[in-house]
Amino acid sequence: MEELKAARARQNHADPAESPPKMHKSVHFQQNAASPKSSFTDLGKAHSCSVECTFPATNPPRQTSMQTLQKNNFSGVIDTPSLTQFVSGVVDYAIYMLSPEGYVNSWNAGAQRFKGYTADEIIGEHFSRFYTEEDKASGLPDRALLTAQTEGKFEDEGWRVRKDSTRFWASVVIDPIRNDDGILVGFAKVTRDITERKLTEQALHASEERFRLLVKGVTDYAIYMLSPEGMVTEWNTGAERIKGFTEREIVGTHFSRFYTEEDRANGLPARALERALADGRLESEGWRVRKDGTHFWAHVVIDAIHNDMGELIGFAKITRDITERRNAALSLERTKEALFQSQKLEAMGKLTGGVAHDFNNLLGVVVTGLELLSREVKTPSATRTIESMQRAAKRGANLTQQLLSFARQQPLQQEKYNLNRVIGSFEAVLRRACNETIRFEIELDPDLRPVLVDATQFEAALLNLVTNAGDAMPRGGTLIVQTRNVQLDHHQVGMLPAGQFVAVTVKDTGTGMSADVLAKATEPFFTTKGPGMGTGLGLSQVHGLVRQSGGDMLLETEVGEGTSISLFLPALVGDNDAAETSSTETNAGNDKALVVDDEPDVLDMAIELFTTMGYDVLSANNSEDALEILLRTPNVDVLFADVLMPGMDGIALGHRARELVPGIKILLASGYPAPAVHATDSPLAAFNFINKPYRLAEIMKMLRKAD
Repeated sequence: MEELKAARARQNHADPAESPPKMHKSVHFQQNAASPKSSFTDLGKAHSCSVECTFPATNPPRQTSMQTLQKNNFSGVIDTPSLTQFVSGVVDYAIYMLSPEGYVNSWNAGAQRFKGYTADEIIGEHFSRFYTEEDKASGLPDRALLTAQTEGKFEDEGWRVRKDSTRFWASVVIDPIRNDDGILVGFAKVTRDITERKLTEQALHASEERFRLLVKGVTDYAIYMLSPEGMVTEWNTGAERIKGFTEREIVGTHFSRFYTEEDRANGLPARALERALADGRLESEGWRVRKDGTHFWAHVVIDAIHNDMGELIGFAKITRDITERRNAALSLERTKEALFQSQKLEAMGKLTGGVAHDFNNLLGVVVTGLELLSREVKTPSATRTIESMQRAAKRGANLTQQLLSFARQQPLQQEKYNLNRVIGSFEAVLRRACNETIRFEIELDPDLRPVLVDATQFEAALLNLVTNAGDAMPRGGTLIVQTRNVQLDHHQVGMLPAGQFVAVTVKDTGTGMSADVLAKATEPFFTTKGPGMGTGLGLSQVHGLVRQSGGDMLLETEVGEGTSISLFLPALVGDNDAAETSSTETNAGNDKALVVDDEPDVLDMAIELFTTMGYDVLSANNSEDALEILLRTPNVDVLFADVLMPGMDGIALGHRARELVPGIKILLASGYPAPAVHATDSPLAAFNFINKPYRLAEIMKMLRKAD
């Protein structure tokens, strides 16, 4: 206060000790709501106020009168009741006076409410304390007074600081106050807290900025805004095109609806916002869901958006559909892997083929020599020794055949076949390869296209697959052999070109393969079976046969879920498709015979007999499987069945066969015929019957009788 008095004394060219007494002035501001030029129109209502200002008078007389006060100070009226009413009633404005140097001379209730200081705390203090450190460092308070003094008024908005150091956005007006002689005697300062208005303006500006950024014409990117809670607030054309939702459908809903059920259950949407908030930005890829439920692979960027005060106001999210790019990358990776495997197997095949070829020549000498020796050796022990050697040589020959098949150097006798018929005639053998705990199913495409294949080699390959599948299900399960027509894209399976193929799939519910086992599954001599339980040539032989036939093999497996192995062979597409192949196959035009017997050795002999007679032979080892074959193949001409079999016997099977295939020839055989087999009331009387053991001539005679 003493410094303030000294400053005032210097202004009036007087010693501080002789400074004149303070003079009180009352300035009356009349506000009328009807006056558009009023400086307080933003108050929104008519009011009047008086502001008490204390200034050092210039050479004031000892005795003053109303005229002298009005002359030397402000024009206006002295209205002490109005002054009291203003000070106590106006709280929306901080209205106070400053000395020419900027020291506070008066303080009202509004100033105390906005800034937190009482009159005793602030009068005599410099008004710059209300400014931020940045503004004080830049000299803004001094420039404000200078501008008001030189230009007659200073008006501004900016951050101001309360007593508790919090900030508020203020609207400030500073007017210079001069006496009748034009001498500056102080400043009138009016301040209002317009923080709310500032926030509203910022929100409006942010909204306009968002609309500017979310270019409506962008269609390759989904660009939209989220609230801090993740609700969609803005939506662009690209978002509508990629995700299928219109702006009306999506605004106001949570962005997690674009995620898969699994990702939502794992809390991925919430974690995405948390990471974006913590790091400022999140970039990721993953599956997203369109409105129609389809999935696409998305590249996503989420940015946290803050206002000028550093507060989070939401997130900007940019999504792009990169499904095609991902598929292309995966396809390229699969192609590289397939090429690597092909090159590896090609190198191994060349080596294996060369070794097998030379070994086969050596075996030829051994087999021929043993054949010659067997004619000269007469002793029983020597004969047994030679027979053992011949059996070993035969196994060695089979092994070399498998190696040559893997190496794709095995001579093939390819002919046009419908694989449904090949599988059907081989079905009994396939079923015997599985134990009784395995459910064996066959699913054949009735419109299957023909292929060029070596039927004998194909049967051996199929038996290999079925045997391996059975070994993978030691506790039982389901094994399915399936055929179907497929259209493949370029390199969809291995290195195969695009085109029509026939797929033969052997699927099991067994133990499956690990990734390491799968990578080596087609390599020769690799096996997971114990010693003496396998050569490791099964899959390698199958792979070699299929590749030599112009196709490829696809293995799909999962540990604990099972394995699916599909053989893809080029289909013969043209005028002579699957519906017309019977006239061009090896057994073209021959009748079909279904042979049924529960004894494997007897069944094999019967199959051989009917094959010798020129029939296309289908086989089954029980009546239930035989009926299933008849349902799939209704053009069977002859049924040759044993009478006594577990479950449904041959007689019941014969009656059901006549219902399914009218006109079918039925021949039943048994080693234990009924005593009255020729009686008219015997169940066998309705069918042709032959006793076991039977001869080829007897079967042919009975078949002619059935015509």
